[in-house]
Amino acid sequence: MKAVIQRVNSAILQVEGKTISEIKKGFLIFLGVGTSDDKTAVIKLGNKISKLRIFNDEDGKMNLSLGDVGGEILLVSQFTLFADCSHGNRPNFLQAERPERANMLYEMMKEYLIGQGLVVKTGVFGADMKIEASNDGPVTIIIDTNELS
Repeated sequence: MKAVIQRVNSAILQVEGKTISEIKKGFLIFLGVGTSDDKTAVIKLGNKISKLRIFNDEDGKMNLSLGDVGGEILLVSQFTLFADCSHGNRPNFLQAERPERANMLYEMMKEYLIGQGLVVKTGVFGADMKIEASNDGPVTIIIDTNELS
């Protein structure tokens, strides 16, 4: 699993001009599910996200977690995180999981994060989504579960 986590002041997700989800301070997370991912990857990444300390404390140091600041998550499925651009100019997505299984693991991640006491809002799996975000910092963290211990 791969996640691109952006610290945001706010984010709005729309499908066909209609607002589907909106958050204030928190994380905008783009989640990619790969062919080798399973429940173990969900738990590893979910634990990392729920404890990630990238909000500033009173001294301006990144020392606070999402829970510490009362933040929310906008979780967006994004198979393009598994783009392979190593040959030619058109990426292939052979390492991205098939939609049915990817959606199941995406939903599992949502439920796992909710189980950690976090507020999670979502996009629409497989839809053409438009996202407006007010990045804070900007702070962007990339996590690949294959690189986690």
